[in-house]
Amino acid sequence: MAEITYLEAIREALFEEMERDADVFCLGEDIGAYGGAFKVTEGLMAKYGESRVIDTPISEIAIVGAAAGAAHMGMRPVVEMQFIDFIANAYDMLTNYVATARYRAFLPCPMVVRGPSGGYVRGGPFHSQNPEAGFVHTPGLKVVYPSTAADAKGLLKAAIRDEDCVLFFEHKYLYRRIKGEMPAGDHVVPIGKARVARDGRDLSIITYAATVYKALEAAQQLEREDGLSVEVLDLRSLAPLDDDAIDATVRKTNRVLIVHEDTRTGGLAGEITARINERCFEWLDAPVLRVTAHDVPLPYAPSLEDFVLPQTADIVLAARRLAAY
Repeated sequence: MAEITYLEAIREALFEEMERDADVFCLGEDIGAYGGAFKVTEGLMAKYGESRVIDTPISEIAIVGAAAGAAHMGMRPVVEMQFIDFIANAYDMLTNYVATARYRAFLPCPMVVRGPSGGYVRGGPFHSQNPEAGFVHTPGLKVVYPSTAADAKGLLKAAIRDEDCVLFFEHKYLYRRIKGEMPAGDHVVPIGKARVARDGRDLSIITYAATVYKALEAAQQLEREDGLSVEVLDLRSLAPLDDDAIDATVRKTNRVLIVHEDTRTGGLAGEITARINERCFEWLDAPVLRVTAHDVPLPYAPSLEDFVLPQTADIVLAARRLAAY
């Protein structure tokens, strides 16, 4: 099994799904001849032509609206947002129309909206956002955010085959930094299932996307310097959440730290904390703690970005406080 990057895994999934199903097609800004801003779709137009790899005008609401209409007619569109920040321009279409289509009018909406998200790349406030929480709140949308190359491929294939609209967040910091071996055959990862990225017994870190690697670094440091055995749970799917996996790690370690790159107020950590308190309160030996980004737009300056976003040292400090209860 050859190792490929996170970005190449996404591209491989697109090639395989377009080959498997003629109803799958891609649309977005500069995805055809140029191959996408990050070259995710490079080579797709050469193989499948302009009718299945469509360069669109710069109008996110029009792109999503066109995809929804195609999905209603039996196609399976895959929309690329050049940067996921600009999905805000299609918020109305996604939340008021796409998310309600099946419930309201029995209209099928098998479509994917994918794109690069996240910080740690010095991209500033317009190219570094993590807007997942706004969509997790919307019934009718599924939201996934993989951290490994294998999950990026497997979850994208599952998303394309899903009967609902799936928002597929791709962390741009991971695109060319993370590599992994691809399982042979038709590799599909089910939506709604978390994975244990690291086994542990003393405390649990629940996280997703790029902060999985910050958590793993922190876990290694805590084991080396403090003798703590830290479990890391990678959520992978944010809507639906894997409550069973969350419950299992809480009951195993009895101490929980939630880490995400999104801002603190209204971030997913608050929802996970509430679920733990409702379902597993009697298993907790300490309060649930959070490490998140600060509630500010992400700065350009490297030193300021490093301060705003969660770092390994922040996770280590919070874990030591949690272990001391």
